[in-house]
Amino acid sequence: MKELKKRWKIESNFQLTIIFIVFAITGSASAWISKPVCNWLGILKEDFGFWHTPIRLLIIFPLYQILLVAIGLLFGQFKFFWAFEKKMLKRMGLGFFFKEPKA
Repeated sequence: MKELKKRWKIESNFQLTIIFIVFAITGSASAWISKPVCNWLGILKEDFGFWHTPIRLLIIFPLYQILLVAIGLLFGQFKFFWAFEKKMLKRMGLGFFFKEPKA
């Protein structure tokens, strides 16, 4: 736990616990929300067969990113999760979204 706290620049075990809770809630919520979103978009298992699961995962991914920051905000950890999101998206090659304007 010490290494994780050091890597994430976290001081207290309480903050680490809150962060774990946010990750757990976000994962569950994004999976739960993806079913009605797929139904609303007309992506049904009967129509897509095997491809239903990969398509659903593609839908879960952006939902997860949005929910992670939103739920982090509700738990008072917006700063941590916003930095976490930016770092993850930069690693995926989507860092151009966060480039600072040149003065």
